[in-house]
Amino acid sequence: MAGPGYRNDLTDVKGLKVGQAHSLDVKTGVSVIVGDQPMTAGVDVRGGGPGTRETDTLNAGGLVDQVDAIVLSGGSVYGLAACDGVCARLGAMGRGYGLMDLPGVPKSPIVPGAILYDLANGGDKAWGDHPPYRDLGIAAFEALSDGPVKQGKAGAGYGAQAGQYPGGTGSASFVTDEGFTIAALVCVNSFGSPTLPGTEAYWAWPLEIEGEFGGVRPPADYVLNGEDWGAAKVEASPRTNTTIGVIATDAILTKDQARRMAVMAQDGLARALRPIHTPFDGDVVFVVSTGLKPLSEPQPFTLARLGSLAADCLARAVARGCHAAKGEG
Repeated sequence: MAGPGYRNDLTDVKGLKVGQAHSLDVKTGVSVIVGDQPMTAGVDVRGGGPGTRETDTLNAGGLVDQVDAIVLSGGSVYGLAACDGVCARLGAMGRGYGLMDLPGVPKSPIVPGAILYDLANGGDKAWGDHPPYRDLGIAAFEALSDGPVKQGKAGAGYGAQAGQYPGGTGSASFVTDEGFTIAALVCVNSFGSPTLPGTEAYWAWPLEIEGEFGGVRPPADYVLNGEDWGAAKVEASPRTNTTIGVIATDAILTKDQARRMAVMAQDGLARALRPIHTPFDGDVVFVVSTGLKPLSEPQPFTLARLGSLAADCLARAVARGCHAAKGEG
């Protein structure tokens, strides 16, 4: 029967592990997604102020089709160093891309990443020339597990803020009748608000399954004023926001198909946050495939179905992460 997976998070996709680490003092963190085997991947960058690593690798026509890990981090530009820590650990394990095996020549782990801005959240950022992100990347890698994924104040969403609400890490999954698994993990640090103006109902409420983010509904006579952004951040500035996420599936995808799914999945952010993809956000969505189940024919239609579910999972993950963070104060 179709519905959320056993854990209702990204680790419902077989062959994936998630690791999370944070610093209580710095108020920041890192999330790492690693496949048991290299994963086909795609990406869609939609916000006006993104911070990314190796996203060009995922463009059509590139040499490399698969990645070894995806890293999401707080810390703005400093957070990209979390990828270095993950890359080092993977390289030490002998994982990575090599055009040919050469004695004494290490392989090159492919580790795309994206960051959100949490530098102004009150944590101790007086790190001098030793930002903590490489070490946090290693710590998150060492914490890799089959789940469950901790939601709310965890990983890259630890120091995040969603509009005027606490932000955080959220995850959700869905398993189709024929056995495809699709799941999302997102770190919400948006300029926009996750709730309808004047209510505690989440924008994603029509997609909620079994009360997974509180079951609050807007009044029956609710009317939206299109100019009312509700609890969006009052003072917006470039690079101080950003929502970053990963969609995972066990469906076998090409790089181009993964890219199309990432494009479709971005609509999930529009279903869960208002406004979204602004000049002040750096929104990025990755898609990874563990490649266990062939797409049923006709493939374009099945891809469209899974892409639509990816968007729904991402919207649910946004609300789940914000709801969990709100419960943590």
